[in-house]
Amino acid sequence: MKKVIDSLKWRYATKKFDSTKLLSVEKIDTIKHAFNLTATSYGLQPVKLVIFSNKKLQERLVKYTMDQIQLSQASHVLVFCIETNIDKEFIGNYFNRVKQVRNTSEAILNPFKDFLINDFEQKTQKQIEDWATKQAYLTMGNLMTVCAFENIDACPMEGFLPEKYDEILQLNKQGLKSVLVMPIGYRANDDMFADFKKVRKELNNSVIEK
Repeated sequence: MKKVIDSLKWRYATKKFDSTKLLSVEKIDTIKHAFNLTATSYGLQPVKLVIFSNKKLQERLVKYTMDQIQLSQASHVLVFCIETNIDKEFIGNYFNRVKQVRNTSEAILNPFKDFLINDFEQKTQKQIEDWATKQAYLTMGNLMTVCAFENIDACPMEGFLPEKYDEILQLNKQGLKSVLVMPIGYRANDDMFADFKKVRKELNNSVIEK
């Protein structure tokens, strides 16, 4: 437990990255696998992760990210996107994957598959996107913890213009919408925020035990 807690104490929303330090291929592979293993509602994984390490692109996107300079300094940038078309085909593909991986019979899978298809057909587009966005927050939260454990610095961001990201990264053509951004890399030695003490509630004022 101590290593986990120490890692979470170590992490902070990095305000300045060292642009000369790049994450290794192995570190990025860990991020990819951790993203793919994150729990999502019904296991449907309505979130995709866009990863890039292109300084020109990073610098271009700064002005659409409320001028947060970390975006251009970071080793890599993660963009969490939601699938906009959660339909019968999307759900069917998930159950085909379950059948393939687990060799589960259709007799067992079909009742739940039919329930989900019916449930999503009754949802509005806004309800579907709100649901998918919640899954994006789950994935970001998981990756923040993984980053801390791997001594990777990160800065989670909500402050950006999704429509500009969607346009520049051509997400619209892939049926995706960006909802969260997280530059990752290594903190700069002169980022004074790294030494700030965390401000959190006392544990007994944060956790209720019954």
